[in-house]
Amino acid sequence: MSFEKLALIEPIRHALKDEGYETPTPIQAQAIPIVLQRKDLLGTAQTGTGKTAAFAIPILQLLHESNPNPKGRRFIQVLVLTPTRELAIQIAESFATYGKYLPIKHTVIFGGVSQAAQTTALRNGVEILVATPGRLLDLMHQRQVDLSSVNVFVLDEADRMLDMGFINDVKKVIEKLPPRKQTLFFSATMPPAVQKLADTLLNYPERVEITPPTVTADTVQQSIYFVDAQRKKNLLVYLLKNAQIQSALVFTRTKHGADKVVQELGKSGIYAQAIHGNKSQNNRQNALNNFKTGQIKVLVATDIAARGIDIDLLSHVINYELPNLPETYIHRIGRTGRAGQQGIALSFCDVEEKEYLKDIQKTIGRVLPVVSNHPFPMTIFDIKEKKANQRPEQRKSNNQRPAHKNGNSQGANSSGNGNNGGERKAQKPAHRGLGNKDKGVEKNIAKAPKTENSIFKGGNKE
Repeated sequence: MSFEKLALIEPIRHALKDEGYETPTPIQAQAIPIVLQRKDLLGTAQTGTGKTAAFAIPILQLLHESNPNPKGRRFIQVLVLTPTRELAIQIAESFATYGKYLPIKHTVIFGGVSQAAQTTALRNGVEILVATPGRLLDLMHQRQVDLSSVNVFVLDEADRMLDMGFINDVKKVIEKLPPRKQTLFFSATMPPAVQKLADTLLNYPERVEITPPTVTADTVQQSIYFVDAQRKKNLLVYLLKNAQIQSALVFTRTKHGADKVVQELGKSGIYAQAIHGNKSQNNRQNALNNFKTGQIKVLVATDIAARGIDIDLLSHVINYELPNLPETYIHRIGRTGRAGQQGIALSFCDVEEKEYLKDIQKTIGRVLPVVSNHPFPMTIFDIKEKKANQRPEQRKSNNQRPAHKNGNSQGANSSGNGNNGGERKAQKPAHRGLGNKDKGVEKNIAKAPKTENSIFKGGNKE
């Protein structure tokens, strides 16, 4: 199917052609006709599936068809509620891209910055408002936002909204919306709390479910480095000093870890910046802009802060710390190798992350090639050996920590505006030990293809 077959109006088709879009993604092909029929929609889809266009394109068309030549005062007719500032900005940019040939105005509001420009845009009048919950409630309390004319409500990333503690804010916003409206509800997962919220919002919804990807794109060349945790910083510096890495998005599990990586790189003469939930909005946007424009070649990010980041021609993704969920790994490395371009994903694995690697390889259906000819090979191969090499006070400290299986992410750290959520722990059931039945990572290492200089010359692509 092509966009030409979706009964889109010419101004939108023109905008899509400008962007080189020809074939809709599965969620776009299914959701756009439903939204154009003004039906409620319950969509289950991950970030990166083209979800934003799936609701932005038909919403623009509905607005244009209902009022093709808006005159006089503009009222908010569409509200899009999303959990993070980065996603809010990306959604607003999508409305601008797809609606550039339409006389429809939109604006985006979020916390962490002055509200002056946002309130000015609201007073001038807009048809589409994209917002995060905290700043929206603040402006509603100040009587700067009137939602009485909303006829389309989009709740995006509902599971993330609840995970970040915004459920009460969301309910307060919903109470101010007109009872009769079209509601589009999107969530990557559908736990009971999210399903309950959907049931209270939607009227006889159509369902669109896009299965999360379990395989990685062929355009991304992947490899794994086995390295002790304390030597990861040395390996990262070693790799980044190779001039063939044009740009690198480095992932850590925690906000503190991201800052620490930036500091270590700075000591070695590599300037990098970090984005995470504790950074101000200006700092995050400056870091992202510096990375996109090439002023810095290394951006260090946590998973939540990186949601919605779309960077053209990103050459490398580096997993400084492996995620404890395979789906997160797929999402991370999907930041590179986009739009038909080639990308490279490098991952560091220490002794405590071997279980994560085993899960990742099982999910993606391949054994990652091992790069063995680097200067910092792993010297500690099992947990018992690691504990034996520790000083008594270190062993005591480790015994007091929460189990590593639950991840190292910090809890939410919301600002007063309620939309500066930090990273939460991702829960995962405890793993079984490495056994013969699962052919543990040690056996996979022996079977994996070894690459010599794959990170720079392409290596052995699976």
